[in-house]
Amino acid sequence: QVQLVESGGGLVQPGESLRLFCNASGRSFSTDAMGWFRRAPGKEREFVACISWDGRNTLYANSVKGRFTISRDNAGNTVYLQMNSLKPEDTAVYYCAGSSLYYSDYNPATYKYWGQGTQVTVSS
Repeated sequence: QVQLVESGGGLVQPGESLRLFCNASGRSFSTDAMGWFRRAPGKEREFVACISWDGRNTLYANSVKGRFTISRDNAGNTVYLQMNSLKPEDTAVYYCAGSSLYYSDYNPATYKYWGQGTQVTVSS
């Protein structure tokens, strides 16, 4: 079983940046599409971004497009989410997830394993 652990969350002011990390153990996820999702207080889980197995294809939610960047380092078994120009509405628990597919999308049902989440809070 693949275990995912997110880190890098915290409290920031609007306009600042954070970089989230998703580290895997158990096996390499180098052939798995990976994604980031988030759940804000009182709201449903929503798609943020995903990346294909080789890092050559990415997809972003409209709400974060142009501000967030997903990337991966398969050799290091790590997925990143660079978050710039953060807004209060970005406040949420952010989850890393892995798919058994080479390519994936916004549908959480295609993701088979998940991390525990890391809290991102953007004040004001």
